[in-house]
Amino acid sequence: MIKKLPRLAAVFALSMLPLTTPAPAATAAQPPLVGAGPTAMASVPAAAQDVPLFQALEWISEAPESRDGYSRDLFKHWNKGLNPTDGCDTRKEVILSEAKLAPETGARCALSGGRWFSEYDQVWVTAASSLDVDHMVPLAEAWDSGASVWTAARREAYANDQGASASLIAVSGSSNRSKSDKDPADWLPVEGFRCEYASAWVATKLRWQLPADSAERDALTRLAEVCPDATVTYEQVPQ
Repeated sequence: MIKKLPRLAAVFALSMLPLTTPAPAATAAQPPLVGAGPTAMASVPAAAQDVPLFQALEWISEAPESRDGYSRDLFKHWNKGLNPTDGCDTRKEVILSEAKLAPETGARCALSGGRWFSEYDQVWVTAASSLDVDHMVPLAEAWDSGASVWTAARREAYANDQGASASLIAVSGSSNRSKSDKDPADWLPVEGFRCEYASAWVATKLRWQLPADSAERDALTRLAEVCPDATVTYEQVPQ
């Protein structure tokens, strides 16, 4: 898996139709919509495919956030990745998987050459050293939303999650620094990637059963309104 666009397409599908197109109805196999609230997460299916963004957002409960006690060091990263014997940590594995032109891999997974497309700012990157691997939902945001009560093992699993291609993304270092630990209420990528970004954000929150605060939900709702055909696919990580 080496191209970004197919990789994202495995997680969510997006096509553009006129804004007047009626929102798709939920399928019979899906539970009724539930409103944001303390019991909302209990009604969320453990996995869903191609759920309309507006509906998936309803499955994210609303809760206040707290950053008390946060430290990036509480999320062990990067670990040895999917193949502990190849010398590539999770960061390098993501970079390799998203290369448009594969780099050469040397001793200890040293990368040279290659070409990548940074979705956040829609620019080409020609050196792996200029890339950051970003957590779609930043570690600090995950902590604020409930990861503060997780075990160390679950936080490590979150920080190195390659089980869903929306969780981690290779982008230019400058765009990642611009995003930092902000949620969609405070930062968005370039317009051409916003619908995909909203879908990936919601998919990650549902995968890890994390709520959103009111400002975050409002921002995602506005995105859902202008992305009527964005869909979300996810599978929960058991608690």
